[in-house]
Amino acid sequence: MPSLPLVDETFDQPIRAQLEAFLDDHRRALNACLDGLTEEQVRRSLVPSRTTLLGLVKHVTFVEKVWFDEAVTRRSRSEIGIPATPDESFVLADNDTIATVQRAHRQACEASRRATSGLGLDDRVDGNRRGPLPLRWVYLHVLRELAQHCGHADILREQIEAR
Repeated sequence: MPSLPLVDETFDQPIRAQLEAFLDDHRRALNACLDGLTEEQVRRSLVPSRTTLLGLVKHVTFVEKVWFDEAVTRRSRSEIGIPATPDESFVLADNDTIATVQRAHRQACEASRRATSGLGLDDRVDGNRRGPLPLRWVYLHVLRELAQHCGHADILREQIEAR
């Protein structure tokens, strides 16, 4: 998944702009991993776990809500309407489609941006089980998770396209 110009334009920007550009780059890459595939292809199970391409995008939607809703607002997962565990976030409902999962992901990312817009990198978020964490750490943690899932998506997509 190649870097987008937004990341390349941040060399001389403050660290927050750089972090947000990298987050958005990975968010876009994951959302786009479904583009051009069929509903059957994105649901195809190619590994022993619950991981599918559609499930990955559904999972990273969960990630956005855990780190930028639950952690920031202190609302519970049930209040937010997300699964209790990460593993459950990969489970696909019959009505999950490329369009609905991509839309939910884009909406979650936009909500994440709004939730953090008034916070500084050293501001603490209190709603995570680890206790108070600086937003800087949350950004880095989410970036690590998104990068890992971009790699998963690349491999799954390569397997799908090879068939």
